This record gives sequence, C-alpha cells and structure tokens, in this order.
Amino acid sequence: MSPLRLSKLHATGNDFLVVAGTCRPDQDAVIAVCDRHLGIGADGLILLGPPDSGGHHSMALWNADGAPAEMSGNGIRCLAWVAQRNGSADGRRLLVAAAAGTREVALELDERGDVAFATVDMGAVTFEPAAIPLDAPSAFDLEATFHGVTYHGDAAGMGNPHLVLAVDDPASARVTQHGPRLERDTRFPQRTNVEFVAVTGVDELTLRVWERGVGETLSCGTGACAAAAVAHRRGRVGERVTVHVPGGDLTVEIDATVHLRGQVQHVFDVDVDPRRFGWEPS
Repeated sequence: MSPLRLSKLHATGNDFLVVAGTCRPDQDAVIAVCDRHLGIGADGLILLGPPDSGGHHSMALWNADGAPAEMSGNGIRCLAWVAQRNGSADGRRLLVAAAAGTREVALELDERGDVAFATVDMGAVTFEPAAIPLDAPSAFDLEATFHGVTYHGDAAGMGNPHLVLAVDDPASARVTQHGPRLERDTRFPQRTNVEFVAVTGVDELTLRVWERGVGETLSCGTGACAAAAVAHRRGRVGERVTVHVPGGDLTVEIDATVHLRGQVQHVFDVDVDPRRFGWEPS
C-alpha cells in the first residue's frame, strides 16, 4: 500500500494535518492521527480535494474529536499553503468549497514561493438565531453562570457557531474550566465555539478560545472574526481590528463580508501507513 503524505502546518499556533486526495478517514482515524501522545498531533485534520474544471478545490475538515466542522479560517490558510506547494494554486488566489460555502483566499508568497500570509474572505457574519444555529429569541445579551461566575455576551455565526463573551482579562478567564460546559450550552444545538474577549487597545482585541471538539487552542480564525464582528456591532472597535491570540496576531476587516489575514507556517511532512491509524483506503 502506498504511504499517505500528511503535512503539518500551523496558523498562529492553530495546527492542522493536511492531506491531499480523496481518501476520507472515519471518526476513529481522525481521533487517532490527531492524538498528541499516540498519533501525530493536531487540532484538526483537513482533506484537500483536487481542483475541479473551474479551479475550485474542496475542503473537508474534522476537529480533533473526529467530528466534522463547517469552516476554519486558520485551517483554510494551511490548506492554501499545501495547494500552492503542490502546484494547484496560481500564487495569487484560491477558491475553496467547504461545508460553510465557497471561500476565496488571497495569497502572499515568500521568496521561496511558499504562502507566507493569506487573506480569506470569510463571508458575512450572521446574528440570526436560526442561521447560527441558536435556540433563543435573540443572539444578543446572552447570559450563563458557572461556579459563581456570570458571563454576558452575544452569539454569532461565521459558517460555524460562536459564543463571544466579554471578560475583564482573558489571561485569568476560566477557559479550561468553563469552556467545556459553555461549548455544550443547550441553546446551541450543534455545540459552539466560545471566545473570552477583552478590548485592549484602539481597534484591538485580546482573545482566548475554547474550540468545539478540540479544547483550548492557541488561535481560532472564525473566532477572531466573530469576536471582531460582535465588538464592532457594539461600537467598541472599528472596521479593521487586530486580534491578539496566544499564538500571535490576526487582522480582521469588517465590511459586507469579513476578511481574515494571518500567517501560515509549514512544520513538517510525514509519510505514514494509513492502516496504522485505522484509516482504510477508499
């Protein structure tokens, strides 16, 4: 059997394994390969499909718990790096069809011709409860209390669900204690990503995130977009926002759609026997 080539990349610390082809793993295989002790380790696995006649690539994404996800702003930038390295991108832009819809990625190359930065048109943010999805009359002024701590925030949809909570200091927020409970808030039928956010400068946010199906991560692209959109709607930031995450900085621009810009870094490639992870060829 031919080995499976996996490329590990990260975008502001949010790390992914990207594989090109059509061999789709099952849930157990995703969990095994993303395991940081017994596998290779990643926040998620991305399958890069070959370009179609119109030049569109496809993107299938699974979180580390093996559950499929609709979109990742950091993950799609990692996918773009692999597409450019493989020669299936033109060095300027890439069109990617994902579960959340088709996204356009603008590429910035380094002196080696690799993607150094990428800007993703993430589509429009939604605050409509049914579209997030959210089982509540309104996405605004939501409240949740755990262990004597009461959170206030808004829900937002970026192709996937988010709960954006205002906190005094993300560094001291109880992300790992309360994040798992908030992820499974019964008002979110598909669970939710949870952002703990503070305004820390003019048009600057600081963010920690509990990602649905993963846990706390060093960055979340859709989470940065959701946080910026919520803060912008409330008049706390302008249309161009720097979002500080533990893994670095992201830039979010808010217009009719939301644009996300950030770095991409290749870590390594590895060839594996897919059967080692229970990943049977299709």
